[in-house]
Amino acid sequence: MTATGGGTGVRTVLRMRAREGCEAQFEAAWRAAAAEIAAVPGNLRQELGRDVDDPRTFLITADWTDRAAVDGFGRSSARETLTAALRDLREDAARNTYEVLATVPGGQGAGEGRA
Repeated sequence: MTATGGGTGVRTVLRMRAREGCEAQFEAAWRAAAAEIAAVPGNLRQELGRDVDDPRTFLITADWTDRAAVDGFGRSSARETLTAALRDLREDAARNTYEVLATVPGGQGAGEGRA
């Protein structure tokens, strides 16, 4: 198992809680916005997760090539347009940006590699 070194990019992490009854709409709005954000220069990947104990709480992660790409998107009018629907469907949100220092790949799944 190997870990990659520093300089592996930047990750934004957003925790959002959907308004009651808006969970499916929130997910659909995120999917639509994510499809557009995927074309933004510097965006590497996005993921949407849902809290297993609170289905109204979502975790959104996005990996970017560098801080400049994140900041450029954050200041763009495209961000305002693409994320407007999410703002209307949530009751609160928190956002953090992290420098990715290392990545350690996991196994390929339980039982793989066994005869």
